[in-house]
Amino acid sequence: MGRATEVLAARMGEGAGGLLNATFGNAAELIIAVIALSKGLSGVVKASIAGSIIGNILLVLGLSILCGGTKYSEQRFNRTGARTSTISLSLAAIALIIPTVFHMTAERSPSGWSPIMEQRLSLAIALVLFITYFCVLGFSLKTHRHLFQGTESELEEKDASWSRGKAIMVLLVATGFVALLSEFLVGTIESIRATFGITETFVGIIVVAIIGNAAEHSTAILMALKNKMDLSVGIAIGSSLQIALFVAPLLLFVSYLLGKPMNLEFSRPEVFAVVASVYILFQISGDGETNWIEGVQLLSVYVILGILFFYLPEAVAH
Repeated sequence: MGRATEVLAARMGEGAGGLLNATFGNAAELIIAVIALSKGLSGVVKASIAGSIIGNILLVLGLSILCGGTKYSEQRFNRTGARTSTISLSLAAIALIIPTVFHMTAERSPSGWSPIMEQRLSLAIALVLFITYFCVLGFSLKTHRHLFQGTESELEEKDASWSRGKAIMVLLVATGFVALLSEFLVGTIESIRATFGITETFVGIIVVAIIGNAAEHSTAILMALKNKMDLSVGIAIGSSLQIALFVAPLLLFVSYLLGKPMNLEFSRPEVFAVVASVYILFQISGDGETNWIEGVQLLSVYVILGILFFYLPEAVAH
């Protein structure tokens, strides 16, 4: 997947290459989540959505910056493109907070709350996010494509050995194998919880999210080691953005098709984790350059949140 993405980025530009990697990488996440939804594990699905957003921002980007920083004292990336994506991610974080705020407020007045009303609210928000995602795609790939090009220091390497068709085919085949392994992963979730006594939230936020993000993870680190920081940042932020604006709403629509409607109400620790991740990303992406200590800072926040979710008791069903 990493090699195919690199070839496509060289042929189609950093923005399109990063988007393709995020899409195929998130295909695994989507497949895992649909299988989990069909088995009624909506708690794991919602936790994996939050886990993917914070995992891509803190773990994937953090490790990429750290690994790249051990080789290069300073790495640069396109500040404007990264900031545009981060603002879109902030919008997604706000949208994910709303159902939780609604639930906390409405349940104080017994007559003002019902699960059906909460599902309608989530559905309306999902539609807005879905439309916004396609607007973001149009902005980054068509009307303002120049904002998402690589920095001048990044050399465009044309790889003559792989055609565009071959690279896309390799991505498809790799995604197919990941889908096959995803079926086994979901099947083991319950036994992992029983054996180790860990909560559904921890499995979703940490375990499923790390495995689901493995493809983007390896590619982002490889690109950072080759000093292609635009592609590395594009993969990490783009993947989080796609999870929040596209995968989460899509899973909500799929849950209705499966006859097991899900809502977008997240627990308060999950909401806090997403908001904190987007906040620190906003701080780091502002200057258009990175060094290894910023990678350590992102990873520190991820480990702290991991500790929180490890000790957090299982939520009581409403």
